[in-house]
Amino acid sequence: MKDLPFDVRDGVAVITLENPPVNGLSHALRSGIVAGLDRANADPEIRAVVLIGTGKGFSGGADITEFGKPSAMAAPNLRTVIDIIEANGKPVVAAVHGLALGGGLELALGCHYRVASPDASIGLPEVKLGLLPGAGGTQRFPRAVGLETALNMIVSGEPVKSQYLKGLFDEIIEGDLVDGAVAYANSIADARPLPQLRTKRVQHPNPEGFLHVAAMTVQAVAKGYPAPMKCVEAVKAAVSEKFDRGMQVELDAFAQLLQSSESASLRHIFFSERATAHIPDVPRDTPTRPIEKAAVLGAGTMGSGIAMCFAAAGIPVALYEREQAPLERGMGAIQGYFASRAKKGKMTPEAAEQKASLVTPTLELSDIGDADL
Repeated sequence: MKDLPFDVRDGVAVITLENPPVNGLSHALRSGIVAGLDRANADPEIRAVVLIGTGKGFSGGADITEFGKPSAMAAPNLRTVIDIIEANGKPVVAAVHGLALGGGLELALGCHYRVASPDASIGLPEVKLGLLPGAGGTQRFPRAVGLETALNMIVSGEPVKSQYLKGLFDEIIEGDLVDGAVAYANSIADARPLPQLRTKRVQHPNPEGFLHVAAMTVQAVAKGYPAPMKCVEAVKAAVSEKFDRGMQVELDAFAQLLQSSESASLRHIFFSERATAHIPDVPRDTPTRPIEKAAVLGAGTMGSGIAMCFAAAGIPVALYEREQAPLERGMGAIQGYFASRAKKGKMTPEAAEQKASLVTPTLELSDIGDADL
């Protein structure tokens, strides 16, 4: 278990989620939340609790370093932590800044109240890994923001700024988030009963009709991936079933998707992309050399494309070729690329001309001797 930062301010316990870089919900962090709540409940001077994240945001969701390990589902798992928060005798306020994604958002949904800075990124991106939210996101989120908004965000996986999610947050705080959250917690400390999203109904003027159209639309664009349709089915259960039954539908769908080849492939891509950002045995503080000039050998399709990239980044580049004809073709491709960017309104004609001018064609190897790369 990890002892999380615990501070008492004006009768409010402030528990800080701390697991850099995005406060992933590791087993240690989950256990720390429960321990912090126990500590707050044992102190009669504490009237309410605020959960807030350190660093970049509230929480980016599951700790990806635990994927596939027993600790990912070890007790207390995220569902259990949320149940404990929801049943807590003292009000729990989630104070969101930066980001609340996936399990991080589900954790906030389990709190009795939510406040946020106006520019926080809110989302449930699990569908991008071939999954769906597995800790109540498909059940609580529609109850918080309405059927249409919730389904669109769950199926797309795209985040939305907190200021646009009416119904999710009890207050948007412009100034210091900790001060604002403590003040808000004090304002509702004595209110009873404590609100729980599980008790609310999903709002929509015609839920059956909307879900029918949504299912047909999603089926047409899902292109064989099962997760988007499972999202629709789980959200439908939030409308038509009691809360506990809807949670079971979500859990069953999550378990099925976790075993699917599509999700396994998408998760492999996810980890592979992140692995490319870390070169083994090269420390993060390794100094980098300045690149003032680059050189590319060969003006074919690949060579001219690489030269374009340098020019687009503002780095002068010498493009070498052994013969005049392929050199002219390569330069023509580069100039045509930047001209097309200007024609499409992606940059001004002046900027396009300036970028293209950064590429210097040459037939002489001596012209590239001073290149840094």
